[in-house]
Order: sequence, then structure tokens, then C-alpha cells
Amino acid sequence: MQSHFPGRDASESIVFDAPRDAEPAFPAHTPDASFGTLLCAAREARGLEIEACAHALKLPVRMLRRLECDDYQDIDSKVYLASYIGKYGHHLGVDPARIQAELDRIKQTEPTLVATGGISHSRFLLDRYATAATYVVLTAVIVVPMVWMGVRGTLNRDLSHLAPLDATPVAQVDAPDSTVNDTARVPSHVALPPPVQEQPLLASMAAFPNLDSSAASRGPSAVSAPAAMETGTGGHRLVLDLTAASWVEVTDTAGVRLEYGLLPAGSHKVYQSDKPLDVRIGNVSGASATIDGHPVGLDDFRHANVAHFNVEIRDGKATPTAL
Repeated sequence: MQSHFPGRDASESIVFDAPRDAEPAFPAHTPDASFGTLLCAAREARGLEIEACAHALKLPVRMLRRLECDDYQDIDSKVYLASYIGKYGHHLGVDPARIQAELDRIKQTEPTLVATGGISHSRFLLDRYATAATYVVLTAVIVVPMVWMGVRGTLNRDLSHLAPLDATPVAQVDAPDSTVNDTARVPSHVALPPPVQEQPLLASMAAFPNLDSSAASRGPSAVSAPAAMETGTGGHRLVLDLTAASWVEVTDTAGVRLEYGLLPAGSHKVYQSDKPLDVRIGNVSGASATIDGHPVGLDDFRHANVAHFNVEIRDGKATPTAL
């Protein structure tokens, strides 16, 4: 049997005399025969279809056809190409020496990498650390002014002196007035006004009107004790006497507030009512109370420095009771 391959010379034809059921014997090839021709001859000598070989090797049919035609142009990686050639050649029983020779030929045709340019060590360091340096500079430009403004604003802020509601008000001690230093220059027959002391602010969860700043600026003598004031109508009297500024809330059972706010020191308040009352007194250490002339022990209803009690009316008599 004589096989002819299109595109090849007659000298490349191969004659096989071995029977089909016997092990195929491959005749000697001329040195000019290509490896693709050898693959095609070996496949036909075994009586294999190219599709069956592709299925067995799990390779595309078009790839095997290109190997038999020595078409390696579109295969980019020489590693893959060497794998395809080795698998196909071993599957067809091609001489391993001939397969290795083809692989060596492929490696020789692979181009070597050539450096087309260079970069100095200083330029390399600049490109590597330029981005990090940029972030550091931007962070310093943004963060440092913000920290400086925050610290400077905190140090120059005029903070108000606050005291809790249940604490005893204490006069704020300020720096000595310049007028005290000028006492030596004032004649002895001229009376000096007393030093001015500011009243502290009181903090509370309840809303109450602010103290008169003009009265506070005139010193303790300007905050004089108001006259006794009576609030409400009724046959029972609740009297509060304050020796220190206190926050007071007095509410009847109907929800009407007879008192709600901060009372200055020296206040004397009278609340008249025929209904039970709910009483809250802040800064209880500076307050005293009586009901129909009977003193009330505020310490019995005290929690921290706030007293809270009810005025109950039973059998025509008003008595303080705890909640």
C-alpha cells in the first residue's frame, strides 16, 4: 500500500508492507522529512483517524492538523507547543529521539529577551518612594493645622463654671481686681466698695429662667431677699425658707405648677392649697419647710441633695409623705 500526502513530494511517500493486524513498522525517513510528515505517516500506519486521536488526547482537531502541517505560527507559547508535540508523538509511537530533536529545534527558534533601556538607581528610588512621600506631605499639611486650631481654640475658650443642682453653690474665686492693688493710692477717708463676686451657674435637667446677669454683676448686696410671697388659695400653707439658692418645683394634683424655677438665697415663699401637692427642692441643705406651722424633716425625703415629698390632706390635716 502506498500513501500520498497532498503538498508533499513523491520522494516523501511511505510504503508500509506490514499486515494491518501486526505491529506497524515505520520505515526509515530521509533527513529532509518534516516532523509533521512523520506524525501524519505514523497515524495512518496505525489506521487512526485524526478525530479519534484528538478525542483520546483531549486536544482540538485543528491543533493536530496544524502539527501535521508543521504550522506553528499562531501558537504563542513554546511551552504549550512542546507539550502538544510530545503528547501527539508518544501517542502515535514516534521515536522519542526524533521527538526530542523537534523540541530542541523549537527552543532554538524562540527569541531571547533583550533589554531596550535602563534606569538609574536614584531614579528607581525616586519612583518607588515618591507616592509615599506625597501622602506624608499631604497628611502633614492637613492634619497639623487642624490639631493646632483645635488645641488653640480649646485653650482660649472661656468655659462657664457649672455646678450640679444638688451641690451647695460656692462663690466663684476670680483673679484679684486691679482696684485692690491701687488701695495704697486711695485716700484713707474714701470708702472702697466691696469686691464683686460672681454667682455660679447651676446645672439641671429641668428648664428654668437664667439669673439676672446685671444683678449678679453688682455683687451679693444687689441680690436682696425678696419679701414673702403667697401663691395659690386654700386653707393649708406650705412655707419654704431658703438660705441658699435652690431649685424648687411645687405642683398640685391637677398638674398646675405653683412654683417652677430657681429661687435665690433668702427667699421666703408661701403656697396655699386645699389639694395635695408634689414638692421637689434642690440643694436641700440650704432649705427648710413647714406645713401649717409644723416643721418638715427634709432629711427624711432626701436623695443626694434633693428632697422630694408629697403633701397629703387627710381628715382636714396636711402631712408630708414619701413617694
